[in-house]
Amino acid sequence: MSTQYHYGTGRRKTSVARVRLYPGTGDIVINDKPLEEYFVREADRFQVRAPLRATNMLGQFNVMVKVTGGGIAGQAGAVRHGIARALLVANPDLRPVLRKEGFLTRDPREKERKKPGLKRARKAPQYTKR
Repeated sequence: MSTQYHYGTGRRKTSVARVRLYPGTGDIVINDKPLEEYFVREADRFQVRAPLRATNMLGQFNVMVKVTGGGIAGQAGAVRHGIARALLVANPDLRPVLRKEGFLTRDPREKERKKPGLKRARKAPQYTKR
């Protein structure tokens, strides 16, 4: 494998994905496992491949990813974000396509913390007048 690669960091919720794009045949490896083995749900695999599909780069790069934190859906979103950023480093001309599809925007939604006196972040105990 060549040492020339393009790097991108993706984040979603509490997940962080460090993505490397190597020129290659389209293999996607996440945490030393193939994509199909790591993401069992088809929706997650579809989401990971989305930036490559949108830019017609599906078979042109091998993708190596190290992803930590969060759950499965958050990790899939982080990997998608990281691949989009790495594609941008590889070819800055892809920015309009990636921007239009929303792959470069970091999803800012996080879990809201639980507040004292409440049951969850916003759910209050039932109010009784008497």
